[in-house]
Amino acid sequence: MLVRSIRSDDLEALLQLARSTGVGVTTLPANEDRLRRRIDASLASALAAPKPENSSFVFVLEDPGKEVVGICGIEGAVGLSEPWYNYRVGLSVHASRELAIYRQLQTLFLTNDLTGSAELCSLFLRPDFRHSNNGSLLSKSRFLFLAEFPERFSPRVIAEMRGVSDENGRSPFWEGLGRHFFKMDFSEADYLTGIGQKSFIAELMPQHPVYTSFLTDEAQAVIGQVHENTRPALAMLNGEGLRYNGYVDIFDAGPTLECALVDIRAVRDSHCYAVEPVQAAKGDKLYLISNRRLDDFRVCLATTAPTGGGLPLLPEILRQLDLKPGDSVRAVPLSSRERAGDITI
Repeated sequence: MLVRSIRSDDLEALLQLARSTGVGVTTLPANEDRLRRRIDASLASALAAPKPENSSFVFVLEDPGKEVVGICGIEGAVGLSEPWYNYRVGLSVHASRELAIYRQLQTLFLTNDLTGSAELCSLFLRPDFRHSNNGSLLSKSRFLFLAEFPERFSPRVIAEMRGVSDENGRSPFWEGLGRHFFKMDFSEADYLTGIGQKSFIAELMPQHPVYTSFLTDEAQAVIGQVHENTRPALAMLNGEGLRYNGYVDIFDAGPTLECALVDIRAVRDSHCYAVEPVQAAKGDKLYLISNRRLDDFRVCLATTAPTGGGLPLLPEILRQLDLKPGDSVRAVPLSSRERAGDITI
């Protein structure tokens, strides 16, 4: 399995993946024009000056038959060209000494606090490939890219996790809050956001704090919770150091995770090694290994162990990464703490 930079001829495969994601993966809409623009933006980003505002990279996962079965992306800095909204979960205290009443009430406040952050986004793996560390390979490949090209990304990294919705795309949080202001289904609002039509959010969302006690019990219960299929992704990102700090999605109330780029485990612990060609595998630990190219970035998994001379790699790994003796790679232990499974953000 190989993660590589997206190419212009991947559009049809990308569209097929987008049609199978279901509701809630906002950054992967099943819209051909929007997806074509994302591919074009990724190709242009490799040629642009190394600034966060110029960075929008997309990668795909290929199986041995060269079929695209997964996708992931990184945005250098969100909210600089389109508004970026989140709810900040807060607390309002009401007290009366005379009446001996003290109440702590949870509130939701519409903010743009996370504007300018780098974002891990568009992570989706086809269901029949959710095994054998494919999900971890796809998701964590981005950390080697962040480690190799940190100047292209904001120092704070976020990941918006898919919130709770049922098999029909019904979101309890949307039904309890959003529908009262938008008069449309959650799936429609999510799609409009995905294709960049976000002005309706500012026009229709309440600008004052929302007391969650006014919402249904079902809506309150899912604030900060993730979709069942997203739990493995949450565990994996937690293991890399990303944490929930009180920001949730305005549509489904899924949590937003945050971490300083330099504090992400796979970024912090990755190292560069000279390629050491070998004919037999050495070591017993699974490593994420990438070439170090901006325009043709490639990542795969290999069992190896660093030596004084570099990183031993088999010929098939060198072919996958398009490397030759004398080249260098970036590598980090995959870490076996997470279970392979459905990884979707």
